[in-house]
Amino acid sequence: MPPIVGVIGGGQLARMMIPPAVELGIELRVFAETAGESAGIAVTQLGDYRNVDDVLRFADGVDVVTFDHEHVPQNVLRALVAQGVNVNPGPDALQFAQDKLLMRQRLSELGLPVPDWAAVASTVELDAFLADHGGRAVVKTATGGYDGKGVRVVSSSAEVADWFEGDVSLLVEELVDFRRELSQVLARRPSGEIALWPVVESIQVGGVCAEVIAPAPMSAGRISDMAAHIATEIAEQLGVTGVLAVELFESTDDRLLVNELAMRPHNSGHWSIDGSATSQFEQHLRAVLDLPLGPATMREPWSVMVNVLGGTSENHYPRALADQPEVKYHFYGKTPRPGRKVGHVTAGGADLDTAVYSARAAAAFFEK
Repeated sequence: MPPIVGVIGGGQLARMMIPPAVELGIELRVFAETAGESAGIAVTQLGDYRNVDDVLRFADGVDVVTFDHEHVPQNVLRALVAQGVNVNPGPDALQFAQDKLLMRQRLSELGLPVPDWAAVASTVELDAFLADHGGRAVVKTATGGYDGKGVRVVSSSAEVADWFEGDVSLLVEELVDFRRELSQVLARRPSGEIALWPVVESIQVGGVCAEVIAPAPMSAGRISDMAAHIATEIAEQLGVTGVLAVELFESTDDRLLVNELAMRPHNSGHWSIDGSATSQFEQHLRAVLDLPLGPATMREPWSVMVNVLGGTSENHYPRALADQPEVKYHFYGKTPRPGRKVGHVTAGGADLDTAVYSARAAAAFFEK
């Protein structure tokens, strides 16, 4: 019998697990909230991922449960474990991707580099932190934020007064002056084997990832070694299984600081579908099943991924494929709307400038 992997969440990450699952002979079952989501072809159950009974019913008969997103509540995750379900990543690890305050506290305990931070429960505490950090800082909701949501740069507590009125935990961090944002993606299986892709540069627009360059330019040596060390320590110390993405700031004062964690395939690893010997989606399936990992080597010297944001309902495929025939196109079956990630394109080659031009030109056809 082929192994059965259950994925909670029917978004584009679950969708991109389907091809490697087919190639590996793995049966993929997807739990989605509504019909018509990106991974609809593999959906076997609709339900509420916050409902213990719905999720337990879905998990019956699968070899492992994994995730398209990190929003499944801890009580649901622990109910799965209590029923003997194999959950990867498990709740003890996943809590640090779900709660930024827990993550900052644990990484600080481990001596890993993070921005200066504090938990704040009042305007007085936030204003005191601002006074000690040059009058500006970043405030984040501890849970629920992604793609720039739940994040504000402030110079006064009044700018997050509405957050203090709600029942939310808040994290304040120094406003890091950084040269660029980097991401180190790896995969770890329960037996401890780890495979690391090259550290990449992530270019953000409005808090959303727009482009990724693999490997990050001028990263060989110290930066690459530090990023690999930080991510490996996090994976091992937190007991992560599956794909882990560690988002990093390269600061202007030469620090490499952990910004965010994701314990699932990540936007900064999409380039690996076409640019690596083993994609992050295949590697994630291997890892959560505790199968030997594949090589994470690059197929070409450079790989550039550009997200298609917004998109149009027009058919641009004939012109795009004729203009950029060597670019690889990936679309998520989503209805276009402003700012929405509806797909991505990837270009590779021996010359970085050419790869960047080709990927941008291909993506531009679909954003008109």
